Amino acid sequence: MFETLGLESHVEAVYRGMLAEPSYGVAELCAHLGLEESAVREGLDQLVDLGLLRDSREYSGGLRPVSPQLGLELILRRQEEELARRQQQLAESRAAAAAAVAEYASLRPNTEVDGAERLVGLDAIQNRLEVLAAELASECMSIIPGGPQSAASRQASRPLDADALRRGVRMKTVYQDSVRNDPDMLAYARWLTEEGAQVRTSPVLPSRLLIFDRTVAVVPIDPENSRAGALCTRSPGIVASLISLFKQTWHSAVPLGADRPRQDERGLSAQEQELLKLLASGLTDEAAGKRLGVSLRTVRRQMAALMERLNATSRFEAGLKAAQRGWL
Repeated sequence: MFETLGLESHVEAVYRGMLAEPSYGVAELCAHLGLEESAVREGLDQLVDLGLLRDSREYSGGLRPVSPQLGLELILRRQEEELARRQQQLAESRAAAAAAVAEYASLRPNTEVDGAERLVGLDAIQNRLEVLAAELASECMSIIPGGPQSAASRQASRPLDADALRRGVRMKTVYQDSVRNDPDMLAYARWLTEEGAQVRTSPVLPSRLLIFDRTVAVVPIDPENSRAGALCTRSPGIVASLISLFKQTWHSAVPLGADRPRQDERGLSAQEQELLKLLASGLTDEAAGKRLGVSLRTVRRQMAALMERLNATSRFEAGLKAAQRGWL
């Protein structure tokens, strides 16, 4: 029951045992719960760390369980604080990455200076990616926004991916949720997983990112203008910030093999939630579509459906009603 709060089954069992009989010691808990002593002691330690067990005033040297109402509220508050901290780290990583890209954007095209190279043109980018893929030794992490890739992009990536996976390279890729609705792109993503890669999806992603062996990163200079080229950098500080950005994105994404829940308790899909947030922040339908990796037609169709559910006759009225319902 408490697994969603981060409590493993044996830890929950020890907590329940202490609630049932606060005077129990390790031996009694082992006998009552049918657990090994090591599991019981580990459970007690974790419960103390979580604040669910405190020093007893009645039993000298013993512990007393905190009431579930208070204890679980403490856990939820700690999780909220951790989420806020991770969101702050993500914002800082994005800012650091953006500053780094801006700093190196003035490099001469296709010339390496101090471990950074500005790549201009699809051929220059593809040539560099082929070299980096051939040199891959252990791990490749990538974020691929923009929805389904074109057939040409998949054709260019497939031999590089296949060769790396045959050599035992660990591959982690995050696509946007919209790829789940594209048969060709979904087939490619499933092929990756069958070959040993790990694939996840998320409604909204930061800009495109490739990290090779945690030492080299390739990012677009201007996410809104692919013609501006890409930056290939080996700077440890920049690469570390980009790795942090990838980790935050990866942890919030859903594995391809696990279907994303179609709706939450409010009846909203993940994509509908993000669409409302993007439009409420002032983005146009077209800009919101780009962020979600879907067409303008899809955005307008989804928004029309939301307005109908909200019984709203205008976007403004829909925004007010969505806020009233706690959708924003």
